[in-house]
Amino acid sequence: MLTNDSELELLLSLDGAEFEMAPGMIVEFAVRRTTPTQQRPHGISYALVLRPKSGGAPWVRFDNAHAVGQRGRGRRRVAYDHWHRTAEDDGRPYPFSTALKLLEDFWREVKRTLDEKDIPNDL
Repeated sequence: MLTNDSELELLLSLDGAEFEMAPGMIVEFAVRRTTPTQQRPHGISYALVLRPKSGGAPWVRFDNAHAVGQRGRGRRRVAYDHWHRTAEDDGRPYPFSTALKLLEDFWREVKRTLDEKDIPNDL
């Protein structure tokens, strides 16, 4: 896997962290080491989530908790690394390459979402 140990340790250190990123908006991390498998070759199980503090569906979620469909060359494949762009999105494959890139992509989508909803933020 392309993720180096220090990046992976940084991501793992966020397990259980929760931050109020903007009034009424929470970012939370669940990241655990797992045995590498075909579904999780990088050896981690993760969920990075932006959601309303009051509850409800996540507004943005990057995770590898379940498979999502992916079309390619006439046949259907599944990907475990994926992300949900909105609360209604069933998920789309995410090309996991490194832990640092995962964090960068997550924060980019958090900022995009907050900006689209005109929620003040310092990202």
